[in-house]
Amino acid sequence: MKILARKKELFSLIIIILLLIALPLLLNLISRVQIYLTEALGQEAKIIIDVSIDQGLVTPIWQGLAQGGEEKNPFDQIIKETTALNPKYIRIDHLYDYYDVVKKENGQLSFDWTKLDLVVNQIIQTGAKPYFSLSYMPAAIAQDNNIINPPVNWSDWSVIIQNTIQYYSGRSEKNLKDVAYEVWNEPDLFGNWRIGGEKDYRLLYKYAVIGASQTKNTNPFKIGGPSTTAPYRGWVTGFLNYIKDNHLRIDFYSWHRYSLSPIDFLADIDQVDTWLHENAGYSLEKHITEWGSVSENSSYHDTNLDAAHLVAVIRQLIQRVDWAFTFEIKDGPSPTGEKYWGRWGLLTHESTGTIEKKPKYFALQLLNKMTGNRVFLEGEGTWVTGFATRDNQQIKIILVNFDKQGQHFEKVPVVINHLENGTYAYQESYLLGASQKSTETITDGSLQKEIPLSANNLVVIELTKT
Repeated sequence: MKILARKKELFSLIIIILLLIALPLLLNLISRVQIYLTEALGQEAKIIIDVSIDQGLVTPIWQGLAQGGEEKNPFDQIIKETTALNPKYIRIDHLYDYYDVVKKENGQLSFDWTKLDLVVNQIIQTGAKPYFSLSYMPAAIAQDNNIINPPVNWSDWSVIIQNTIQYYSGRSEKNLKDVAYEVWNEPDLFGNWRIGGEKDYRLLYKYAVIGASQTKNTNPFKIGGPSTTAPYRGWVTGFLNYIKDNHLRIDFYSWHRYSLSPIDFLADIDQVDTWLHENAGYSLEKHITEWGSVSENSSYHDTNLDAAHLVAVIRQLIQRVDWAFTFEIKDGPSPTGEKYWGRWGLLTHESTGTIEKKPKYFALQLLNKMTGNRVFLEGEGTWVTGFATRDNQQIKIILVNFDKQGQHFEKVPVVINHLENGTYAYQESYLLGASQKSTETITDGSLQKEIPLSANNLVVIELTKT
């Protein structure tokens, strides 16, 4: 009997173990089925625009670009290509560990801006302003000379930030206006900084702001953070409470985000808005200072999928954040000499021959057409989304068919209402495919079109009164 009981117990244990092993697989299967059904049974778009309903100015938040630390001098060969994107800000990090800015000898700090100026001057040459990620800790003042550690003396960190802002924003120095200074880059990743503990990000920020407050005769500038790898409630609450309790300056709240789902970006903003409001930060600007589809190397970054993803995400972000910095401008050099190696850049690296523009580059060029005030658009679907603007006598509509599976095709009916009667120049500009032009005569205040959109294609429709 005892042997039989033990066998039953052993059998039950085996069943439990098998169920535990199978459960994650089952849950993953259910999730995949849900995604499949959502996409299979999704809603096709029926776009209706009412040009009489003004929804306010569209700020070109996509004209913030970011370059990672792939190289110390990434812009040498791409000034022309970058300028063509009409960037307003270009974000760089590694200020203090790449460019030999800071030295400390006999207890005295000294500064040499020569190498960093080479990069900053190139940013200015593109028509953009620098957006500095104040990172990483200069080895000359860091504990154990480790650039992701706190400083030996916090006062040194303050002096470095003071001198950085004084040099670039000071009217008697570089004399740059509206430079942004972001305290650190992904502190939760690079340095394992936290809210509290031995590596308390709040101290990093506090002493940076103390340095900023000691500058004199400067042009307007902005300072903020924390530039975490994603928006986290604990960071918002702990950080902003500390800001309030210590009467510290903050002009913007920043974070990063990678996700294939455009809706995730909107969900982030809804959460951040709630958290900021709860912590008296509702008036702060919101900056997504690095974002993309996936954070790892991926073939997505070299294809139309990333281009469509970019526009689909911007559709969610417009009028909800102040800046969204596309990461990144140029690929780093491939370790195996490949031109396309799944890196994040809009441009390939010059070490593999002629620099080539990836699909995401052309998506940004199409987005640059979307100037003016937003007008009412409804009827977006599961795959096809977009927005519309009015700029004087021109109506512009951007539509994107974003499909992670790369299979969905759609003929999108588009109706534009409340147009002034008269003659219009009509144009469709596609990411993939030839532009279409025609002359349209409006007699009843309305125009109807049918737009063919293959998977991960996008189009800008321009209707200009003549």
